[in-house]
Amino acid sequence: MTATTRDQAPVAFETDEAQLRLKELGGDFSVAFVRFAKGVDMTPAFKGLPDDLCPCPHWGYVLKGKIKLHTKDGAAVYSAGEAFYWAPGHAPEAVEDAEFIDFSPTAEMAKVVGHVVAAVS
Repeated sequence: MTATTRDQAPVAFETDEAQLRLKELGGDFSVAFVRFAKGVDMTPAFKGLPDDLCPCPHWGYVLKGKIKLHTKDGAAVYSAGEAFYWAPGHAPEAVEDAEFIDFSPTAEMAKVVGHVVAAVS
């Protein structure tokens, strides 16, 4: 069995307005602890990925705030206390200061994080 806390997960990327801590849990899945300040829109960081959106699926839970998820088919808002599944082809935007935790396939998430780090650097 593998477990981790937010503080034990290494920082994968960080800006003044966003932080992603990521740790592989085993079984080909990783956990991400994410914080976004109100107004953070990840859409520009996904430019160059398929459909210019995140191609990785995520299963998670919103701990704080509200996240608007943009997809090719429209947008949906997820609020604190809601569990979610985000299919490939999305871009999150923080409607309020927000925190969430998600679980994703490790290899797919690593590709996305590498792309985002290059985009925000």
